[in-house]
Amino acid sequence: MKRTAAFILITSALTFSAFAQADRLEEIQKQGYITVGTTGDYTPFSHYDGSKFTGYDIDVAKYFAKEMGVEVKFVQTTWKNLVPDLQNNKYDIAMGGITRRTSRQMAADISQGYMTFGKCFLVASGKRDAFDTLAEVNRPEVRVGVNIGGTNEKFAEQYLPNATLVRFENNLDVPKAVASGKVDVMITETPEALYYQVTNNKLEASRADNPFTKSQFGYLIPAGEQRLLNTVNFMMDEMQLKGIDEQIMKENHLQ
Repeated sequence: MKRTAAFILITSALTFSAFAQADRLEEIQKQGYITVGTTGDYTPFSHYDGSKFTGYDIDVAKYFAKEMGVEVKFVQTTWKNLVPDLQNNKYDIAMGGITRRTSRQMAADISQGYMTFGKCFLVASGKRDAFDTLAEVNRPEVRVGVNIGGTNEKFAEQYLPNATLVRFENNLDVPKAVASGKVDVMITETPEALYYQVTNNKLEASRADNPFTKSQFGYLIPAGEQRLLNTVNFMMDEMQLKGIDEQIMKENHLQ
């Protein structure tokens, strides 16, 4: 009888503890703001100029916050620390041109995908035909710029082992290096390459019409935060239904 009573008491305590522990969505609502981790170095999705963040995903984050009835606070991170910082609770969600891939899904939860894209090259104007294939770039004399810790670096290591890789801490420095001739090729994705082609006459995209890979972007949520993940996916559906995503794309030169 005593054992049965003790078992019931322990079970009740565990059940109460599970219900008493607020999930992240509830915490966001209580504190009145959501924290968004972003690198600030991936135009046109996330750009930090030293004083403020701008870009497509920055605008989406503001839309999310408005829909949730809270403020938004941005936390700068790096590609290398993107997932570790999320796991260490430095922010509630990570946004900013983040590629959906299995390793990230295993370490966190990823929202539904948005905007299909692929890996391509960014080169100096007039050099598109010279750097149009992997074979043309995969040579020791070709200097390839990549940002440390992202999928661009992994792509270069896998498919361009013979090229000379030049690694940059800040992704914004890579297009500048291409324009100035410090590197020959930047590994990037089609939206970023086309953005720089439109906004900088010293640069042009190579293979943007026929990229080497096909992926989608997504948003990272801490593992197990199902209500927050469901809410983010719901808001993404609403954005698409109402055409808000297309409007934000136009404002950030993505259309």
